Amino acid sequence: MTQRCGVATLQLLARYGVDTVFGIPGVHTLEFCRGLDSDQSIRHIRARHEQGAGFMADGYARASGKPGVALVISGPGVTNAATALGQSYADSIPVLLLSAEPPTNSLGKGFGVLHEITSQSAVTAPLTAFSATAYTPQDIPDLLRRAFAVFNSARPRPVHISIPTDVLERLVEVPWVPAILASRPYPDPGAIRAGAEALSNASRALIMLGGGAIEAGEAITAIAERIGAVVTTSSAGKGIVSDMHPLNVGASQGRAPVHQLIADADVVLAIGTEISETDTFIERLTFNGTLIRADIDPAKVNDLYPADIGIVADANATATALLAALETSTDKAGPVLSKRASARANKVRASVTAGLSPTEQQHVTLLDAIRRVLPPHGMVFGDTCQLVYTGTFAMPVTAPRRWHYPTGFCTLGCGLPNAIGAQVALPQTPIIALAGDGGFMFTMQELVLAAELQLPLAIVIWDNQGLQQIRDDMRARQLPQIGVDGLNPDFEQLAHACFCHAAAPNSMSAFEAALASALEADRPTVIVVRENTAWLCS
Repeated sequence: MTQRCGVATLQLLARYGVDTVFGIPGVHTLEFCRGLDSDQSIRHIRARHEQGAGFMADGYARASGKPGVALVISGPGVTNAATALGQSYADSIPVLLLSAEPPTNSLGKGFGVLHEITSQSAVTAPLTAFSATAYTPQDIPDLLRRAFAVFNSARPRPVHISIPTDVLERLVEVPWVPAILASRPYPDPGAIRAGAEALSNASRALIMLGGGAIEAGEAITAIAERIGAVVTTSSAGKGIVSDMHPLNVGASQGRAPVHQLIADADVVLAIGTEISETDTFIERLTFNGTLIRADIDPAKVNDLYPADIGIVADANATATALLAALETSTDKAGPVLSKRASARANKVRASVTAGLSPTEQQHVTLLDAIRRVLPPHGMVFGDTCQLVYTGTFAMPVTAPRRWHYPTGFCTLGCGLPNAIGAQVALPQTPIIALAGDGGFMFTMQELVLAAELQLPLAIVIWDNQGLQQIRDDMRARQLPQIGVDGLNPDFEQLAHACFCHAAAPNSMSAFEAALASALEADRPTVIVVRENTAWLCS
């Protein structure tokens, strides 16, 4: 049986488990549209901008754990989506950007054809695990096999595959069959023994977690309790060990008391974390103890912080193996060690709380209200704004994939489309988007899509009348305030114009009522909260 290549590509994606693609149709993606029409197992969600489509695919993947897919035209579709790719790359999110490309006889020649980039794959190569062009139909199943191997068996960074328009039109023999994917690597037994010995002899152990450990929470919690280790996470690792656990100081690695906690540890077990500058917000941490690094990416074991003991493997397999080794090598002193570690953790948490600024105290007041209203299984998607900076450590969650704030690329505009992608993936899950007034303006057009899909999203805008973080930075350096002020739209009227509900609560009870109503509504609700309003400061 023969089928056009564009149709065969979509059918193969469906066989890999893809059920949704986000994008905007264009003249170069018409053959993909033929495939979407013929294969009803894949739903197409029309974003209002390709950057939004990329963020939606990213949010879909964050929420579900499955690869998200964005489908865009060549040229400007790719460049518009590139910012979202950068975010997915920084946070190790499995996203497939599938794009068209001009005809093969024009590639690299600079003829000035429609949507031409003389080397389209070069545009996205630094933002992906790999970026490639399918010059023939047979390249497509080969490239998709490679892409899903990255998503399933390695560090799951994004992939970009371009297919020229003439290739999309060709007839191919179908069906194309998905590959059997390899499992993730298992840890070396010798490294596990060495790691377990170091941990069993520790008196001030610390566990640092990143997003790569998202499936290892049960074993890691048991390790912490057995050896009396304090736990700290990056934003991406938030909830792997419950924020309510007495040993966990939360996603507070950007705070000075945690920097000191790290320096004081005699053994540090870092699992699935880059230990990056965007986790800690200082140029260099001090490690005085033995550093054990476990990561699926071998490059991480000996980068800025070289490991004394390196384990290149899947995080869950590593944590499970370490726990088994510790159960045979440690005594029953776990409760005593945990009591001491809990005291250290309490001291750190108290110190962080004592250091909050007046504005951060307003944030905490609002975040506490959000926590009271949002069910435990609900999710929060944060844009880059001061409210979210505070929420990373101040809003507790009890499981992974409940708090999403992409600190790595730290782009503005991700919050709303990320939340849309997540709600599409998990329609029964209550979801809140948090955004500053500046960041919200980057992708506010996606409100129309959220209304069109009748998503019960709650969108909380923290309105401080400008780019407050940059304003604060300028003040701190005694610089003139350039480009940080300006007009905002009337966000309530904007919401109504985009067929959404809106609220501007004037009390805590009104805010909680608006939020609860939003999570049950027939469409999105924009809730505007203004910094320094009386009910936050009382």
